[in-house]
Order: sequence, then C-alpha cells, then structure tokens
Amino acid sequence: MDNPFKQINQPLKEVPPELKSKVMSDIAMAKLIMDLAMLFSYNMGNVIEAVLKNRK
Repeated sequence: MDNPFKQINQPLKEVPPELKSKVMSDIAMAKLIMDLAMLFSYNMGNVIEAVLKNRK
C-alpha cells in the first residue's frame, strides 16, 4: 500500500476540460441556490436587532 502523504509535494496534474467545466457549473448552481435561499429567508440576527432597537 502506498503512502498517500508522499504525493502531497508532487506537481499538480492538469484536469480534463470537460470535468473542469462540469465542476464550475456545479459550483455556479450551488451559489445560485444559496443566493436564492438567502433572498427568501430571514436573516434572524438582523430581525432580532431591529426588534430590540424598536422596543427602546
């Protein structure tokens, strides 16, 4: 069995373009979903802060 830690200092290998484009597409989709979730959800920290400021 090879020691995987010996491969750490090896030079990086080039990724195939089709794999690279798929990964970038997946990352873009995940970012879009996170942005949409943030748009349609409450930021509870801001809500609590606004309520406490309005009570004073």
